[in-house]
Amino acid sequence: MKNKNEIKTGFLVVIGIGLFIFGFSYLKSNDIFVSDRAFYAIYNDVEGVVNGTPVTVNGFPVGSIQDISFFKNNSLIVKFRVENNIKFSINSIAQIYETGLIGGKALAIIPANDNSRVAVYNDTLTSSVAPGLTELVNERLNPLQENIESMIVNANSVLDKVNSIFDDPTRANLRTSVSDFSETIRDLKETSVMIKSVMKSNKTNIDQTINNILNISTDLSEISETINQSELSTTIKNFKNSSDDLNSILKNINKGNGTISKLIESDTLFQNLNNASKSIDLLLEDIRLNPKRYIHFSVFGKKNKSYQAKNK
Repeated sequence: MKNKNEIKTGFLVVIGIGLFIFGFSYLKSNDIFVSDRAFYAIYNDVEGVVNGTPVTVNGFPVGSIQDISFFKNNSLIVKFRVENNIKFSINSIAQIYETGLIGGKALAIIPANDNSRVAVYNDTLTSSVAPGLTELVNERLNPLQENIESMIVNANSVLDKVNSIFDDPTRANLRTSVSDFSETIRDLKETSVMIKSVMKSNKTNIDQTINNILNISTDLSEISETINQSELSTTIKNFKNSSDDLNSILKNINKGNGTISKLIESDTLFQNLNNASKSIDLLLEDIRLNPKRYIHFSVFGKKNKSYQAKNK
C-alpha cells in the first residue's frame, strides 16, 4: 500500500515537471515537439519585437524569436529558432517588418539565391529593418510638405506684389474704369432694346424687303440663264456657218477650182514666181553696184562699170 502511494507521488512529480517544462517552453514560444536550429541577427532597433515574435519565410511561419539581449555598442542581438527542414543560404537576410496597420512585427528570412553554403546552427545572418507604414507615409509627405510650403511662400510673394501694385491711386482708377465699363454696358443694353423695338415695329417692311430681294435675285438668275442660252446658241450657229464655209473652200481646192488650187497643183506658176524673184534680186544687186546707171548725174564723166552677174 505504501509503495503504491510512492509510485503515485513519483508519477505526479514527473507529470508536474513535464507540465512545467512544457509551459515554460510554451511561454518562450518554443515547441518541444519540433526540432529546430538557433540563429542570430544584430540590430540597432527592435521596437515592437518581443520573445515569441514569429519568424517567416515567404510569409509562412517557420519559427519564433527566442531571446533579445544587448550586444556591443548598445546594439541588440536577437536569437531566433527555425525548423530544421527549412534550408537557406548563409547570405540570407533576417528582416524585421510590420505585419499590419496596427503595428505588429515579425522577422522574415529572405533567402539568398546563390551558391553559398547553407546556414547552420548558431550562424549570424545579415540583418535589416523594412520601413514601416508610418515611415513610408512620412517619406512621401515630406516632399509634398516642402512643395506646399514653397507654394505658400510664392503665393505670399505674389500677394505682396499685387498689394504693392494696387495702391490707392490705382484702386481709384480701377473703380473709375469699372464704373465707366458699367455705364458702357448699360448704354449697350439700351441700344439693344431700341434696336429690338425698331425691328419689331418694322417687321412687316423688313420681311417685304427681304422677299423683294429674293425675287430680284431669282429674276436676275433667270435673265442670266436666258442670256447665256442665247449667246451660246448664236455662237454655235456662227461656228457652224464658218465650218460650212471652210468645207466649201476645201472642196473647191480638191476639185482644182480657183487660184489657190492652181498654185498648189501647178509647177509652172511656182517656177514663174521663182524666176521673178531671182530677177528682182539681180536688179537690186545691179542698182547697188552701179547706181549711176539708173541716176544720170556725173561731174567728171566717169565711165560706168559694166554689170557682171554673180554665179550662184
